Amino acid sequence: MKTFSSFLIALVIGTLLISCENDGTAVDSSKPKARGSIGEIILVIDSAKWAGPVGIELKEIFESDIPGMIRSEAKFKVNTVDPRAMTRMLKMSTNLIYVTTFDDKGAASQAINAQFSKESKEKAMNDPSLYSLRMEDEYAIGQEVLYLFGNNEDQLIENLKKNRNRLQNLIEVRERGRLEKVILARKNTAAAFEAKKNLGIEINVPASYQVAKSENDFLWVRQITPSGNRADISLFFYETDYTSEEQTFPANILKLRDAITKHHIFGDPEDTTSYVVSEKQIPPVFRNMVINDNFTTEMRGSWKTNNTSMGGSYLGYLMVDQKKGKLYYIEGFVFYPNEVHRDALREIETILLNTNVSWKDDQGA
Repeated sequence: MKTFSSFLIALVIGTLLISCENDGTAVDSSKPKARGSIGEIILVIDSAKWAGPVGIELKEIFESDIPGMIRSEAKFKVNTVDPRAMTRMLKMSTNLIYVTTFDDKGAASQAINAQFSKESKEKAMNDPSLYSLRMEDEYAIGQEVLYLFGNNEDQLIENLKKNRNRLQNLIEVRERGRLEKVILARKNTAAAFEAKKNLGIEINVPASYQVAKSENDFLWVRQITPSGNRADISLFFYETDYTSEEQTFPANILKLRDAITKHHIFGDPEDTTSYVVSEKQIPPVFRNMVINDNFTTEMRGSWKTNNTSMGGSYLGYLMVDQKKGKLYYIEGFVFYPNEVHRDALREIETILLNTNVSWKDDQGA
């Protein structure tokens, strides 16, 4: 395993997370393409360290539960590997994370430590805030390699705690980018047309989705070919006037969602009494953010039909466009009984975050 000649330079820069940007140089065609499913992480670490305090913190970062769900599901699929068992195939993994501490004399950690130069270890020793190095395409094209390190476990754990959200976001953003290239390669132009015509927004929906219902202020599109390997995913988009900040309060967002689904989303298309409602036993989880300069509240939770014949998970965003005086609620929900919803929710997130509610046509409408 090679020694990092560039690692000392990265440390001198003093960044906590190094992003290796594409500088326009030619791609090394001698390297294979990275392999791995969306959301999968190969974590290279000593088994004793994984079973100890460092492992506990790593699990909080990469295996914490997706919020708002009835059933426990981890954010990422993590596979741990002993450093001495790394094969050429494993080194080609899309998301590869090495974890070590420099004071660990165990053979497994030493196999990782051997990749660091003496100078880089000395630099880390003199600056306890240095804990990570991010590299792209080290062993394969399209690969993300992340090194998490510390002089000792206490130091590493402290830095992991401080940067928990940052590390989660690093992987989430990368995985959404990977997924976007796959699912949005072919877009549904009919759905995009309906969204612009009836709601005045721009959406990017995969071609595999079809329009289920379109009205003046509402659009429902659905992935219509669910199977044992494919979840039943629905997306809907709703527009109304923005009149008060109180509309963005969590309780009112939930009321708005239930009003929309009661009127538009039916468990049985032939039976309007079987509508979708929010699951109240496990309250939804809210998070505020800004998307395309618009104040946005994310809501994650679980749904069911009012007659409890169906149920699943959902992810929604309430977006405010103050210039247009409009409020938008956009959501994706999953029906996939007895199966993991993580991948479907990541697909929903990728699609919805490509929505532009501030879109205007050429006439400035």
